Amino acid sequence: MYSLGMILTKRPIKNTLPISMSWAHNGELHRVTPWPEVRFERLYGDDWIAINPNNELLEAASLACRNRDWRPYLEFVPTEVRTYLAGFSFNRMEALLVAARCTSLLPDLIETPAMTAFLADHVSLRGSANANWAEITAVHDRSGIYGVLEWLGLPASRQTVTILRHLESPDLPKRFLEPLRTQLWEPRTIFALQRMPAITDRHLASYCTTHMAA
Repeated sequence: MYSLGMILTKRPIKNTLPISMSWAHNGELHRVTPWPEVRFERLYGDDWIAINPNNELLEAASLACRNRDWRPYLEFVPTEVRTYLAGFSFNRMEALLVAARCTSLLPDLIETPAMTAFLADHVSLRGSANANWAEITAVHDRSGIYGVLEWLGLPASRQTVTILRHLESPDLPKRFLEPLRTQLWEPRTIFALQRMPAITDRHLASYCTTHMAA
């Protein structure tokens, strides 16, 4: 028989099962299921229905899900994926989506995490109707990181890779993606940016302002 003192001092049993991470958006409950499935779902009545997350939903998830929400979820994610995701702050949900849909790219994403923002927004950047994760994987399997850069409309060069690796934060604001992609085709921009050991958002803004205002 247990005494009252034993019941009060008993430690809670740690959850050993993978858990989903949930948040509310536009008055509806959403969740992402555990790795490696990483399925985004919306609650309809009593049922969870799979959906394709758009930028608005991913941004809402990034705002709603704090470190305390991520911590139990990441306990069941492989170490290399957890380390990769730890480098993101605001765009961590987008990074989770990219890592789950393009697992073969993970070594390159770890080396060049700023590619994540372009991959997460590839539907808009390429003017596609739907996400093309299988095509991204196929391009990478065939042509590696340079093939993916070309597919994204970026210069497929070592200079581009160097610049992306020198970005101070992989959490690239979406408003910079199209202007930066355009500017990276300018030789003067490539020459200047590749010489910077740490490229901040302020540096990016100075190169993208003209294009954004046009």
